[in-house]
Amino acid sequence: MALHQSLQQKLLQKLSPQQIQLMKLLQVPTAILDERIKEEMEENPALEQGEEGHEDEFEKDEFAESTEEEFETEGSADEYDNIDISDYVHEGDDDIGDYKLRDDNYPEADDNRVVPHKVETSFMEMMQQQLGMLKLTEHQQKVAEQIVGSLDDDGYLRREINSIIDDLAFRQNVDTDEEEISELLLQIQQFDPPGVGARNLQECLLLQLERKVDNGPSVDLAIKVLEKYFDEFTKKHYEKIQRALNLSDDQLREIIAQIVKLNPKPGGNVGESGKGSNYIIPDFFIVNNNGKLELTLNSKNAPDLRISEGYRDMLKDYDKGTKKDKRQKEAVLFIKQKIDSAKWFIDAIKQRQNTLLNTMEAIMNYQHDFFLTGDETDLRPMILKDIAERTNLDISTVSRVANSKFVQTEFGTYRLKFFFSESLQTDSGEEVSTREVKKILTDLIEEESKKHPYSDEKLTEMLQEKGYNIARRTVAKYREQLNIPVARLRKIL
Repeated sequence: MALHQSLQQKLLQKLSPQQIQLMKLLQVPTAILDERIKEEMEENPALEQGEEGHEDEFEKDEFAESTEEEFETEGSADEYDNIDISDYVHEGDDDIGDYKLRDDNYPEADDNRVVPHKVETSFMEMMQQQLGMLKLTEHQQKVAEQIVGSLDDDGYLRREINSIIDDLAFRQNVDTDEEEISELLLQIQQFDPPGVGARNLQECLLLQLERKVDNGPSVDLAIKVLEKYFDEFTKKHYEKIQRALNLSDDQLREIIAQIVKLNPKPGGNVGESGKGSNYIIPDFFIVNNNGKLELTLNSKNAPDLRISEGYRDMLKDYDKGTKKDKRQKEAVLFIKQKIDSAKWFIDAIKQRQNTLLNTMEAIMNYQHDFFLTGDETDLRPMILKDIAERTNLDISTVSRVANSKFVQTEFGTYRLKFFFSESLQTDSGEEVSTREVKKILTDLIEEESKKHPYSDEKLTEMLQEKGYNIARRTVAKYREQLNIPVARLRKIL
């Protein structure tokens, strides 16, 4: 048997622990950042809250010299001998104690401006809570978290499985396959509300009906209709379905009644009953100061963190000692690991602040007119790529910020993703935000006579007269997205 050697070049993207930590921290809302920091301090005694009024700058030169490779093996004499205490202790200037985080570079918002705003329970929080109830290995947990994180606001998994596999491989160095994702998805599809995790509307409705299989024969027939005659049902070709399944009129009515009661957007209605006890803490504040927009970061995002003085003193004591046995060297290696971990966390918090401010500043500048007027028709078409290009951040990073952060303005408090929308072209060739079109559509319907409400065809004509090139089916889609019923249901006799 001949052996062959070959030289292959592979391009692999491996994220550092600090980058992974930053991605996780970006998703943490301001309201629970304190809790996340407390968890870190409980796990790492080398990290502590700094004293108020400490003015030294945040230093990171020492952190850059620390490497994971130093900790991959344990017990070798060379490893202990290579510990350079000077990287951690400098007599006279207490560098470890001063390795801390302040937000002196940015103006802090007055805490009195942090006004609680009621908000519905987060759909993603609900998913994460249920995910925590599954008995999964650490590997499965990471894969499942990626699946849950890929669900859209309506509760659907519209991303391709191969894209999820690639994300896990390149961003988290986690190898998985289609079979494992499919098995975990089946478990996630059993979460509440019924229908979450579906890849399309048909699957969403079937998932809900399968929870009701004990409710009688009409449910079984409804499942059969959706499985075999979904297209016919959506096109309301009821006679064809009735003939194919030999259904009576009563049976058909029961089937239709079962299906129309289902929720096509299971993620969209989460938390309606919990609004009174859930609040938004804005991440940013924007004020109009005589025509100049001023952006500030909520001061809760700038915690005063530093390395524990006790851990600093322990390293100093070790450095002063003359005879160092193996046990002492093991102890100092442990201390060194904890200090590096604390440095990583402090640096990740700092990067989080910078990323939040850079992203929000780019959004504010892009949507400048809106923040001056509060008029939704002033919103420009804007997609994640637009902000990613202006901030030199990955689109996924911008998405994490936009999906979980809020900005308070004089016109109200908005989730950042509110400012993102696709574009539509007018007769003059100008690109306008679809949000602008929806605002005009809403205004038209609000002004209509409820005795003679406008049909979708009439609304299309009226929008076209205003210069918006739009099809009737698009008007119907926008109307549905705005939760506005069809004309006959808006009619008041």
